Amino acid sequence: MDLDFLTWNYLMYVIGELTVLVILGALVISFILVIISLYSIKKKHLYFPQLIKSGLVFLEGLMKAMFRFLGLEDREMLAFFINLQNAMNAAEFGKVPVEERAIFMPQCLRSSQCPAHLTPEGLKCRNCGQCEVGAARVLLERMGYKVFIVPGSSFIKRMVKKYRPRAIMGIGCLSEVKEGIDMADKMGLVVMGVVTLKEGCVETLVSWPDVYEVAVLGIPPESIPEDLHGFTH
Repeated sequence: MDLDFLTWNYLMYVIGELTVLVILGALVISFILVIISLYSIKKKHLYFPQLIKSGLVFLEGLMKAMFRFLGLEDREMLAFFINLQNAMNAAEFGKVPVEERAIFMPQCLRSSQCPAHLTPEGLKCRNCGQCEVGAARVLLERMGYKVFIVPGSSFIKRMVKKYRPRAIMGIGCLSEVKEGIDMADKMGLVVMGVVTLKEGCVETLVSWPDVYEVAVLGIPPESIPEDLHGFTH
């Protein structure tokens, strides 16, 4: 009886020691990854992206808490996570045939005078010339992309289910792009995100060169419209 009690106490002691070691190990690893992340943000270059992404998979909550403790604002943190995801996915995105890619633009990019009507597949652009969405859509579709102008994530899920693209690019504000990346990851899609320059519900802005830079990844030069040849690498 006494032996069983001593054995049980020893087992609890070992479990307690291991628990402490695991917690300390997680804290040390998280701290190292956060320092690498902050240095990457400062230098505007991603160092050890695979290591950081692996850490985020297991230690995301702890790393976010450390980011906040060290004074990193939520917007900076979101932007870093999006840049990290893009860096990790760029090569794989470029390997997917353009016919199996889709681009989702938010309806807030259009002009306040936009004559387009909402359909079950999003807004159908009339290329009226009142904003840059129409010209961008034409260039992207000439490359072979499926382009959707959507009011929300429910449309994205519906179009993904209907057309089954293997890779998607999403344009939106920081929170929308982060949510879209998380959603695409769960759906098993290769995803790239482009964050708008201006947030809001009407006439927001995006850097179209940034959009095109992602769009031409992996596409043969002969399939790229002449207007976009400057974005090839």
